Amino acid sequence: MAFPNRLLEDIRARTGLADAIARKVKLTRRGREYVGLCPFHHEKSPSFTVNEEKGFYHCFGCGAHGDVISFVMNTAGLSFPEAVERLAGDAGLEIPVETPEARAQAKRQAGLHDVMAAACTWFEGQLRAPAGRAALDYLHGRGLLDATIEKFRLGFAPGGGGLKAVLGGQGIDEAQMIEAGLLRRPDDGRPPYPFFRDRVLFAIADRRDRVIAFGGRLMGDAKTAKYINSPDTPLFDKGRTLYNYAPARKASFEAGQIVVAEGYMDVIALSQAGIEAAVAPLGTALSEEQILALWRLAPEPVLCFDGDTAGQRAAGRVAGRVLALLAPGKSLRFAMLPPGEDPDSLLASQGAAAMRQVLEAARPLSSVIWDMECGLGPLDTPERRADLQARLRQRTAGIADPSVRKQYQSMFKERLWAAFQPRRNKLQRTQLRSTDEKVNLSGAVDGVKRMDQRIILAAMINHPNLRDEFAEAMDAVAFDPDLDKLFQRLQNLFAAHIDLDLEAIRTHFSEDGDRRLLDSVLSPFVYLVSSFVSPKAELEKARWGLGVLLDRGRQNIQKREAAQIGRMASESGSVAEEARALAANSDAVENDRRLADIEEPAGDLP
Repeated sequence: MAFPNRLLEDIRARTGLADAIARKVKLTRRGREYVGLCPFHHEKSPSFTVNEEKGFYHCFGCGAHGDVISFVMNTAGLSFPEAVERLAGDAGLEIPVETPEARAQAKRQAGLHDVMAAACTWFEGQLRAPAGRAALDYLHGRGLLDATIEKFRLGFAPGGGGLKAVLGGQGIDEAQMIEAGLLRRPDDGRPPYPFFRDRVLFAIADRRDRVIAFGGRLMGDAKTAKYINSPDTPLFDKGRTLYNYAPARKASFEAGQIVVAEGYMDVIALSQAGIEAAVAPLGTALSEEQILALWRLAPEPVLCFDGDTAGQRAAGRVAGRVLALLAPGKSLRFAMLPPGEDPDSLLASQGAAAMRQVLEAARPLSSVIWDMECGLGPLDTPERRADLQARLRQRTAGIADPSVRKQYQSMFKERLWAAFQPRRNKLQRTQLRSTDEKVNLSGAVDGVKRMDQRIILAAMINHPNLRDEFAEAMDAVAFDPDLDKLFQRLQNLFAAHIDLDLEAIRTHFSEDGDRRLLDSVLSPFVYLVSSFVSPKAELEKARWGLGVLLDRGRQNIQKREAAQIGRMASESGSVAEEARALAANSDAVENDRRLADIEEPAGDLP
């Protein structure tokens, strides 16, 4: 029985070679390959290798060699059709019935690959011809080098019948051009016309790097769609295809990661900047098949979305869709760009280093789901918090893998507890003190007191690991009214969004007054005075500095209490009051000594 090539390719794409072989052979990662003891002959030292990138296994001892289908045949004693049927069933693929029509279709597809290759060559030539001068200037204006244009096989589709004439001269008939998506036949009976006209063209290739479709972009402002893709054809299904997949596959094994951008130009700009393991969907949200293909390249692909509302919505759609597919070790991470930026623009304005920082700061899927649900509305009542809990429970219920589902449920439960656990208020913690005895930070003049308050808030923002550790001490600080308002807003924000970075925090303080106040806390002068609160400071240094500041505040209270008790003892002449004053003064002196003896962590401190 003959099987369509597309079915065999889908089996190989959906079935991870290393995963399939690992069911029979204990594999160990060694560089870009896996090694193990050969299952086809007895050996004591591993000579059996698995190359996931190239899709084959090879034994240097006995010469066994093949792909996932041949491995199943040779280890399970199955015929080729039986192995294909088993793997197709495991991958959820339906085996088409072999018919004369199916054989004819396979033959046509082979011919269509030749048609698309010829068309791509012609489009590339048109980009360098006089008709394509404006298109070439446009690409140069977008910062693309000639080498990059050649590497990605960019072209230009002029108006008129040039394509039809050239391909016709090569023996390609009109019906083939229509089937390949190069010509469109109008419904009113007029002659077929070119599908792409006056557009820059991006060649779209399959997983074997054969051109199967094109994406076209208008260069100027127009009322018609700026981007269009080839229609679905026997070669091209946009829900199954990722732009730049074949080149990115090789690069991903070297980089250990794969980046998913939103469009052609983003992928090309990333590649030109040295980030070659990058792909893009074709104008649609990632499909299940595309996600599975990405997991063959990396366990946690990084999805890079534009920093606008549309980008946030796209991230939300993907996050919701992937939950049902999660498996141990298989997830997604999300890199959100600054508002108004996409990879292309960020690389052009700030360079590859800035782009790499965005990718390195990518957040896990769990955090994105948490933020999405917490951001739907206020969480200030028990009913609203219960609604959040119900929504998170519904989200996790959609995870098919039981072990992953259990981990998500446990993690969200912990976050809910941490975010909404009852906190004792200042009155409860200071009920034996009068209002003016709350912590007033050290310093003889008000300006110094306020500076210390700003330092504490900066530590709270830049070092999230210290928020819970010093929560009670920071809650007792008597901030100035405007800084106290900022402190309360930050507390509410962190309760709802645990993993916010600095840029995300700034977006929540968009009004001028709020932004100025936040900037005063995060100012270079604050970092100059106390470097331990800067974002780049080591955690241990930040913990030390913040602890000293808060201890100084408690020390000041102790000193004032000792002085007040001393005055009361002098006025009353009571022996008991004198003893109490002596004890209070002794405690204050001991605290002074302890602060002076604090061991500073390694490194320079302010």
